[in-house]
Amino acid sequence: VLKNILVGFFVSVYGLVSKDRLNAGCRRIFRALLPKKKETMLLYYISKAHSKFGGFFIGKIIDSLIIGVLSWIIFAIFKIPYAVLVAVIVGVTDFIPFFGPFIGAIPSALIIFIVSPSKAFLFVILILIVQQIDGNLVAPWILGDRTGLSSLGVLVAVTVMGNLLGVAGMVLGVPIFALLMAVLDDFICFRL
Repeated sequence: VLKNILVGFFVSVYGLVSKDRLNAGCRRIFRALLPKKKETMLLYYISKAHSKFGGFFIGKIIDSLIIGVLSWIIFAIFKIPYAVLVAVIVGVTDFIPFFGPFIGAIPSALIIFIVSPSKAFLFVILILIVQQIDGNLVAPWILGDRTGLSSLGVLVAVTVMGNLLGVAGMVLGVPIFALLMAVLDDFICFRL
Protein backbone atom coordinates (compact mmCIF):
# COMPACT_ATOMS: atom_id res chain seq x y z
CA VAL A 1 0.00 0.00 0.00
CA LEU A 2 2.82 2.40 0.91
CA LYS A 3 4.58 1.62 -2.38
CA ASN A 4 1.38 2.35 -4.34
CA ILE A 5 0.87 5.63 -2.46
CA LEU A 6 4.45 6.73 -3.20
CA VAL A 7 4.23 5.75 -6.87
CA GLY A 8 0.87 7.54 -7.16
CA PHE A 9 2.33 10.65 -5.54
CA PHE A 10 5.31 10.80 -7.91
CA VAL A 11 3.18 10.09 -10.98
CA SER A 12 0.86 12.93 -9.90
CA VAL A 13 3.78 15.32 -9.44
CA TYR A 14 5.27 14.43 -12.83
CA GLY A 15 1.83 14.72 -14.44
CA LEU A 16 1.34 18.19 -12.98
CA VAL A 17 4.83 19.32 -13.98
CA SER A 18 4.31 18.25 -17.59
CA LYS A 19 0.61 19.17 -17.87
CA ASP A 20 1.14 21.74 -20.62
CA ARG A 21 3.05 19.25 -22.73
CA LEU A 22 0.43 16.54 -22.11
CA ASN A 23 -2.35 19.00 -22.95
CA ALA A 24 -0.67 19.97 -26.24
CA GLY A 25 -0.10 16.30 -27.13
CA CYS A 26 -3.72 15.35 -26.43
CA ARG A 27 -5.02 18.30 -28.46
CA ARG A 28 -2.75 17.29 -31.32
CA ILE A 29 -4.12 13.73 -31.20
CA PHE A 30 -7.71 15.01 -31.08
CA ARG A 31 -7.05 17.28 -34.07
CA ALA A 32 -5.51 14.40 -36.04
CA LEU A 33 -8.28 11.88 -35.28
CA LEU A 34 -11.48 13.94 -35.05
CA PRO A 35 -13.34 16.35 -37.29
CA LYS A 36 -13.26 19.97 -36.06
CA LYS A 37 -16.84 19.86 -34.72
CA LYS A 38 -16.24 16.64 -32.73
CA GLU A 39 -12.92 17.96 -31.42
CA THR A 40 -14.61 21.14 -30.20
CA MET A 41 -17.37 19.14 -28.52
CA LEU A 42 -14.87 16.77 -26.86
CA LEU A 43 -12.79 19.68 -25.54
CA TYR A 44 -15.98 21.34 -24.25
CA TYR A 45 -16.94 18.23 -22.24
CA ILE A 46 -13.40 17.75 -20.97
CA SER A 47 -13.54 21.35 -19.72
CA LYS A 48 -16.94 20.71 -18.13
CA ALA A 49 -15.62 17.53 -16.43
CA HIS A 50 -12.64 19.49 -15.14
CA SER A 51 -14.87 22.17 -13.64
CA LYS A 52 -17.27 19.65 -12.03
CA PHE A 53 -14.57 17.39 -10.59
CA GLY A 54 -12.25 20.24 -9.62
CA GLY A 55 -15.01 22.30 -8.03
CA PHE A 56 -16.30 19.32 -6.08
CA PHE A 57 -12.90 18.20 -4.76
CA ILE A 58 -11.71 21.69 -3.83
CA GLY A 59 -15.02 22.41 -2.12
CA LYS A 60 -14.96 19.11 -0.21
CA ILE A 61 -11.35 19.64 0.89
CA ILE A 62 -12.23 23.07 2.27
CA ASP A 63 -15.41 21.70 3.87
CA SER A 64 -13.57 18.78 5.47
CA LEU A 65 -10.82 21.07 6.76
CA ILE A 66 -13.36 23.43 8.33
CA ILE A 67 -15.26 20.52 9.93
CA GLY A 68 -12.02 19.00 11.24
CA VAL A 69 -10.92 22.27 12.85
CA LEU A 70 -14.42 23.00 14.18
CA SER A 71 -14.60 19.48 15.64
CA TRP A 72 -11.20 19.86 17.28
CA ILE A 73 -12.24 23.16 18.90
CA ILE A 74 -15.54 21.74 20.17
CA PHE A 75 -13.94 18.50 21.39
CA ALA A 76 -11.19 20.45 23.17
CA ILE A 77 -13.77 22.68 24.88
CA PHE A 78 -15.71 19.64 26.13
CA LYS A 79 -12.48 17.79 27.01
CA ILE A 80 -13.18 14.81 24.77
CA PRO A 81 -10.25 12.34 24.98
CA TYR A 82 -7.94 12.30 21.95
CA ALA A 83 -9.58 15.46 20.58
CA VAL A 84 -6.98 15.97 17.84
CA LEU A 85 -7.05 12.34 16.66
CA VAL A 86 -10.84 12.21 16.65
CA ALA A 87 -11.08 15.57 14.84
CA VAL A 88 -8.67 14.32 12.16
CA ILE A 89 -10.74 11.15 11.70
CA VAL A 90 -13.95 13.18 11.49
CA GLY A 91 -12.40 15.70 9.07
CA VAL A 92 -10.93 13.04 6.75
CA THR A 93 -14.07 10.91 6.60
CA ASP A 94 -16.22 14.02 6.10
CA PHE A 95 -14.85 14.00 2.55
CA ILE A 96 -17.31 11.19 1.72
CA PRO A 97 -20.73 12.78 1.20
CA PHE A 98 -23.59 11.78 3.55
CA PHE A 99 -22.10 8.56 4.95
CA GLY A 100 -18.59 9.83 5.73
CA PRO A 101 -19.47 11.46 9.05
CA PHE A 102 -20.99 8.20 10.30
CA ILE A 103 -18.03 6.20 9.01
CA GLY A 104 -15.72 8.46 11.04
CA ALA A 105 -17.94 8.74 14.11
CA ILE A 106 -18.21 5.01 14.81
CA PRO A 107 -14.49 4.23 15.32
CA SER A 108 -14.02 7.57 17.07
CA ALA A 109 -16.81 6.77 19.52
CA LEU A 110 -15.25 3.37 20.19
CA ILE A 111 -11.84 4.97 20.88
CA ILE A 112 -13.41 7.45 23.29
CA PHE A 113 -15.60 4.76 24.89
CA ILE A 114 -12.49 2.79 25.89
CA VAL A 115 -11.24 5.78 27.88
CA SER A 116 -14.53 7.25 29.12
CA PRO A 117 -18.02 5.89 28.35
CA SER A 118 -19.68 9.13 29.49
CA LYS A 119 -17.48 11.18 27.13
CA ALA A 120 -18.37 8.77 24.30
CA PHE A 121 -22.05 9.59 24.80
CA LEU A 122 -21.22 13.31 24.84
CA PHE A 123 -19.12 12.80 21.68
CA VAL A 124 -22.07 11.23 19.85
CA ILE A 125 -24.26 14.21 20.73
CA LEU A 126 -21.55 16.70 19.70
CA ILE A 127 -20.83 14.94 16.40
CA LEU A 128 -24.54 14.99 15.54
CA ILE A 129 -24.56 18.75 16.16
CA VAL A 130 -21.36 19.26 14.12
CA GLN A 131 -22.80 17.24 11.23
CA GLN A 132 -26.02 19.25 11.28
CA ILE A 133 -23.94 22.43 11.08
CA ASP A 134 -21.95 20.91 8.23
CA GLY A 135 -24.91 19.54 6.28
CA ASN A 136 -27.13 22.60 6.65
CA LEU A 137 -24.68 25.51 6.73
CA VAL A 138 -21.05 24.84 5.85
CA ALA A 139 -21.31 22.37 2.95
CA PRO A 140 -24.09 24.17 1.02
CA TRP A 141 -22.31 27.48 1.54
CA ILE A 142 -18.96 26.14 0.29
CA LEU A 143 -20.12 23.77 -2.44
CA GLY A 144 -23.03 25.94 -3.56
CA ASP A 145 -23.66 25.36 -7.24
CA ARG A 146 -20.28 23.75 -7.98
CA THR A 147 -21.87 20.42 -8.86
CA GLY A 148 -25.35 21.44 -9.95
CA LEU A 149 -26.93 18.46 -8.15
CA SER A 150 -29.77 18.69 -5.67
CA SER A 151 -29.55 16.99 -2.27
CA LEU A 152 -31.56 14.08 -3.65
CA GLY A 153 -29.18 13.85 -6.62
CA VAL A 154 -26.19 13.71 -4.27
CA LEU A 155 -27.84 10.98 -2.18
CA VAL A 156 -28.68 8.90 -5.27
CA ALA A 157 -25.16 9.40 -6.67
CA VAL A 158 -23.48 8.33 -3.42
CA THR A 159 -25.79 5.34 -2.94
CA VAL A 160 -25.61 3.99 -6.50
CA MET A 161 -21.88 4.55 -6.99
CA GLY A 162 -21.15 3.31 -3.45
CA ASN A 163 -22.91 0.04 -4.27
CA LEU A 164 -20.99 -0.27 -7.54
CA LEU A 165 -17.49 0.86 -6.49
CA GLY A 166 -17.44 0.94 -2.67
CA VAL A 167 -15.78 3.89 -0.93
CA ALA A 168 -14.22 5.14 -4.19
CA GLY A 169 -17.72 5.25 -5.67
CA MET A 170 -18.98 7.26 -2.72
CA VAL A 171 -16.28 9.85 -3.30
CA LEU A 172 -16.44 9.93 -7.11
CA GLY A 173 -20.19 9.43 -7.45
CA VAL A 174 -21.18 13.06 -7.00
CA PRO A 175 -18.89 14.61 -9.64
CA ILE A 176 -19.59 11.75 -12.09
CA PHE A 177 -23.36 12.18 -11.72
CA ALA A 178 -22.96 15.97 -11.95
CA LEU A 179 -21.10 15.56 -15.23
CA LEU A 180 -23.71 13.10 -16.55
CA MET A 181 -26.47 15.54 -15.63
CA ALA A 182 -24.63 18.37 -17.41
CA VAL A 183 -24.29 16.21 -20.55
CA LEU A 184 -27.97 15.27 -20.34
CA ASP A 185 -28.93 18.92 -19.88
CA ASP A 186 -26.88 19.92 -22.95
CA PHE A 187 -28.53 17.12 -24.96
CA ILE A 188 -32.02 18.24 -23.93
CA CYS A 189 -31.22 21.88 -24.73
CA PHE A 190 -29.85 20.81 -28.13
CA ARG A 191 -32.99 18.76 -28.88
CA LEU A 192 -35.29 21.61 -27.81
